Amino acid sequence: MTSRRRTLRTLVETKQGLVVPGAYDGISARLVQQAGFPAVYMTGYGTAASRLGLPDLGFAGLAEMADHARNLAAVLDVPLIADADTGYGNALNVRRTVQMYEAAGVAALHIEDQVTPKRCGHLSGHQVIPRGEFAGKIRAAVDARTDPDLLVIARTDAISAVDFDEALRRGEAAAKAGADVLFIEAPRDEAQVERVARTFDTPLLYNYAPGGRSPLLPFARLRALGFAIVILPVDTLLVAVQAIRAFLAEVRAHDDVRALADRYMPFREFNELIGVTAQLGLAERYGDAERAAT
Repeated sequence: MTSRRRTLRTLVETKQGLVVPGAYDGISARLVQQAGFPAVYMTGYGTAASRLGLPDLGFAGLAEMADHARNLAAVLDVPLIADADTGYGNALNVRRTVQMYEAAGVAALHIEDQVTPKRCGHLSGHQVIPRGEFAGKIRAAVDARTDPDLLVIARTDAISAVDFDEALRRGEAAAKAGADVLFIEAPRDEAQVERVARTFDTPLLYNYAPGGRSPLLPFARLRALGFAIVILPVDTLLVAVQAIRAFLAEVRAHDDVRALADRYMPFREFNELIGVTAQLGLAERYGDAERAAT
């Protein structure tokens, strides 16, 4: 796990716009890795949607989120970046959150400055805690990690809750508090994106949210501006849901599935994805050992 964290830290420090697709469950995490991406992002929005069937409004708590992170990290060989929402309370709660996420095997996590209950950064009606309290929570997160390569990402929603200048001030406060990466959420246009990039030397994360409030600039442009990470938080979820909905509509309309064979991943290929062959091989190995002992 330490090597994964060190790998991610090295990639982030190059500020080369690492594209990190989001995963909402173990299968989507495996697919992101299989596609060759060097890291995976655990989306809080997707976690709430896939586990609970609910919006990203603070319904998923620390225990659920840490458990989800543990499950995703367990199926990966690449680093996992995880959403840790507000840290689930005050600075003391943040310390416990970092401890639980670190134990779960994540390589990085982000803590935001919204009040509880939080909401998706590309909705409206955000409220944020005082700037000094936010900085204190970031210090608590940095102090709580035992692996110095675990990345602490500081996210501010102040653009929506206050204004753009306040978001920059909070980014500066978070950097002074020891944040490894800054996540200035939801800049409204390219001019704001450029100003964020000019303001900070600390590595930056860009939230590439389809249908959100920020411009979807070409990845090459974000790399040229010096962004270190570009997350695609919900793309895999939206693509999957669209495909499932279309499939179910056709089954309902035609009362048949035989004409939809091209929609299916082959059963053998899916079994390989989830490791059936490897697991059965282990079962046979241990079964032989048990028989030999008797």
